[in-house]
Amino acid sequence: MNTDTIPDLKRGANSKLILKEETQRIIGHAFSVLNEVGHGLNEKIYENSLTVAFKQDAIAFDQQRRFPVLFRGEQVGLFAPDLIAFGSVIVDTKVIDRITDHERGQMLNYLGIAKLRVGLILNFKHARLEWERIVL
Repeated sequence: MNTDTIPDLKRGANSKLILKEETQRIIGHAFSVLNEVGHGLNEKIYENSLTVAFKQDAIAFDQQRRFPVLFRGEQVGLFAPDLIAFGSVIVDTKVIDRITDHERGQMLNYLGIAKLRVGLILNFKHARLEWERIVL
């Protein structure tokens, strides 16, 4: 399913998706990566390939930026998303059979920890890219 998994409650019937253009550019690059590199390889290959595409398209990004994970106000670990593009979209590369509620739940946690609103799950396992846009 290639639609918003979680509805954007601030979006009216005639308003636009938040970060629509940014997510469309990221997804376009994911299609290019899949077409050029192929499918079913290690997730890190797709993450690194996206960084090359982002650099060539002058898209600002962070790779493996660390965020503290807190429990009752104390840091108990660190979380490092694959990529954050445009300073506002978490990009999670996957090579799995299909995107499930597990990955959707993970992305919601990632967004909460990073204090961001939009995430993309990109699955490169098959010849056809599977992707989902998650909005917190």
